[in-house]
Amino acid sequence: MADSSFDIVSKVERQEVDNALNQAAKEISQRYDFKGVDASIKWSGEKIEMRANAEERVKAVLDIFQSKLIKRGISLKALDAGEPEASGKEYKIFASLQEGITQENAKKVAKIIRDEGPKGVKAQVQGDELRVSSKSRDDLQAVQQLLKGVRAAPPACSGAAGSGAREGARFGP
Repeated sequence: MADSSFDIVSKVERQEVDNALNQAAKEISQRYDFKGVDASIKWSGEKIEMRANAEERVKAVLDIFQSKLIKRGISLKALDAGEPEASGKEYKIFASLQEGITQENAKKVAKIIRDEGPKGVKAQVQGDELRVSSKSRDDLQAVQQLLKGVRAAPPACSGAAGSGAREGARFGP
């Protein structure tokens, strides 16, 4: 019988982020406390640019965007926001989305699987994902349950870790 496997991946649904950004932009344009502060949020290439005429206002824009991401089911661990930067008369914050599991986090998860998981389960790092394979599907399910209970799992792991961006485990023969 062939080995069964699943991949631990970290992917952020761009459409959900775009929806959250549009909701945040709408709220910023309608809120009274943002009147006259030239606050905005928009895509700037692959990054998200937030701007306002005061440092606390641009931080408030970031806070609104973060709340919209949470409501859309996207973990804040996938958002890498910088510090407010003064640019002339306004302040800007640039944020980017992190996708993929870092080599360091993949190694941590692989070590957890080796140390605490069932024997005969193999974990291999493949680029920005981690493939977990075994002859027994029951062992793979045990690994998923193990990783769900681990809070030290990387910030953006698959459905196996359940603590990251939009998660998903892909199963293969």
